[in-house]
Amino acid sequence: MFNPSRDQARRFFVDAWRKHRAREVVSPLEDAAIGLVALHPEYHGLLDSAEAALAREWTPESGEANPFLHLSLHLAVEEQLSIDQPPGLRAAFEALLARRGDRHDALHDVLECLGETLWRAQKSQSPPDGEAYLECLRRRLG
Repeated sequence: MFNPSRDQARRFFVDAWRKHRAREVVSPLEDAAIGLVALHPEYHGLLDSAEAALAREWTPESGEANPFLHLSLHLAVEEQLSIDQPPGLRAAFEALLARRGDRHDALHDVLECLGETLWRAQKSQSPPDGEAYLECLRRRLG
């Protein structure tokens, strides 16, 4: 299992974006990350200033979302969708997409549910609950 440190995860996004801007060859995973960064122009300046990005802290008290957490959740969701894990995720996403009409907006619904699921797992020190994750998505469908 791939389990990068905070700095490794941040460096991955910074380096992928740098390679993209320099028109260097990238791996398939870096290409996926670049596509996600491209959806978030608000993060481009941050990723262009690598050292500041790597050193900065985002806390709940600051009221700002951590862009590296956000991008990492996006990457995780794309992987989950590609393998339909947990089973039923892809169908729930397709329903959200039909309702929202915008892929990025639908992805953000999934990100919210994934974040909630991970937070609950961390709080209870248990594995993430796939059924609760899907139920969160069903609630968003109304």
